[in-house]
Amino acid sequence: MGKHVIVGAGQVGRQAAEMLDAQGHEVVLVSRSGSGPEHITKIAADASDADALGRAARGADVLYNCVNPKYHRWPTDWPPIASAILRTAEANSAVLAMVGNLYSYGPVDVMTEDLPLAGTGHKARVRAEMWRQVLASHEAGRIRGTEVRGSDYFGPGSTDQAYLSMQVIGPVAAGKRAVVLSDPDIPHSWTYLPDVARALVIAGTDERAWGRPWHVPTTPPLTIRQVAERVATLAGARSPRITEIPVWGVNVLGLFMPFMRELRETRYQFDRPFVLDSSAFQKTFGVAPTPIDEALKASMQHLATQTR
Repeated sequence: MGKHVIVGAGQVGRQAAEMLDAQGHEVVLVSRSGSGPEHITKIAADASDADALGRAARGADVLYNCVNPKYHRWPTDWPPIASAILRTAEANSAVLAMVGNLYSYGPVDVMTEDLPLAGTGHKARVRAEMWRQVLASHEAGRIRGTEVRGSDYFGPGSTDQAYLSMQVIGPVAAGKRAVVLSDPDIPHSWTYLPDVARALVIAGTDERAWGRPWHVPTTPPLTIRQVAERVATLAGARSPRITEIPVWGVNVLGLFMPFMRELRETRYQFDRPFVLDSSAFQKTFGVAPTPIDEALKASMQHLATQTR
């Protein structure tokens, strides 16, 4: 089975830990707080401290990078964390499976894994450099590296920054107005969070995944309005009401909220179609995305338990 060490106890790390544990693997969950599911071995360590991380992950067969620094601190916080995780993987000659994202591509029509990493924003450059370093180590034979990339997450276990869950699914299911940051009629790919964890586990344990990035199985794109209409139908709620905050309003919010200010770099993702092609993963591993209605129902149930 092997020893699987997950760095980061957030929305992906916890679910991946549960999945690996259910498969019978030895699982260690490393985070600054030392938190996680009760039955999983947990270690408190700073992911940017290579020595501390090396001790926590000693003997790892597979290392998973599920860390998620504060959005506005990526250029500062990611480099030492990524370096420490890569050094730890190299010290153990381990598989390194990373959770990535789509920023590195920049504005394109349809995203496939063979596109150049041409994004020009600082967050895009940070993520692209992380993957280049992992790929270089893989090609040098020091590790076996891979990365899974999904679109905007939603679903059980997602954080309060999950845009679709918090701004659309929750309010519409409750019969309230959805307040969104962009045109609600632009097609957009939405990735179900449990599918991210499942793809990560596959990438870490199946040698066919190593040496390249993969897109997480994701259902065909839907506009925000289409999602809202499905949610209303599934919830038996009133017809959805949607209000769009204009660009100038988002810019004003950015004066006071670092997270909103950072969204300016990735605004293009909501001002034009944002479409993810995950067919390569689906064909290679025989894994389909969770059907959208099933995912929306699970998301509504989770949100309902959080508000009780």
